[in-house]
Amino acid sequence: MKPDTAMIFAAGFGTRMGELTKDTPKPMLPLRGRPMIDHGIDLLRQAGVTRLFANTHHLADVIEPHLRARNVTPIHENPILETGGGLLAALPQLASDPVITMNPDALWSGANPVAELLAQWSDDMTGLLMLTPAENADFSLEQGQIARNGAYRYTGLQVLRTDRLAEISDPAFSLNAYWDLLLASGPLHGVVYSGTWTDIGTAEALAKAERQAPR
Repeated sequence: MKPDTAMIFAAGFGTRMGELTKDTPKPMLPLRGRPMIDHGIDLLRQAGVTRLFANTHHLADVIEPHLRARNVTPIHENPILETGGGLLAALPQLASDPVITMNPDALWSGANPVAELLAQWSDDMTGLLMLTPAENADFSLEQGQIARNGAYRYTGLQVLRTDRLAEISDPAFSLNAYWDLLLASGPLHGVVYSGTWTDIGTAEALAKAERQAPR
């Protein structure tokens, strides 16, 4: 069955953006006149994902009204729990497994990456990560299965089974810890995005993405 529930990670402080995120949550920074997160929301909707959630923390009072206006359910974190801990805490509201997770600070140029990801998902997988080629990066990829360290970078988009998240005892943890747990007992899968992915994690990257984004 195709996953229909997505969690967008929107709780972070955006410290690498400097002064831009002093009064504005990073996902709300404008890209071509629209909040950055809206581009991700559109990709999810266009791929047929019907249930959208987003965790919030930094300047939650700014981003949550916008999320509700876009029919995205905010899940407030206090304290902040990182990606893995935030996903674990959200599970009672998500009420779905597997879950699509997305980082909103990216520019996708080409085919819809969510649609490409879902087309490769199989119910016997524990996780399917969207990757892009990069030097000295996060993962290697061979016959659709990933291992640590190699020529592919994680793009912040994946489908993930969440049934073992509670095995990690720390309340705040990165999804990196969960991937390691899953890799220790079986394969994780990856797919390479057919288009171009651009990280928008810094003010400089945002300015570059602004120039590259289609009008």
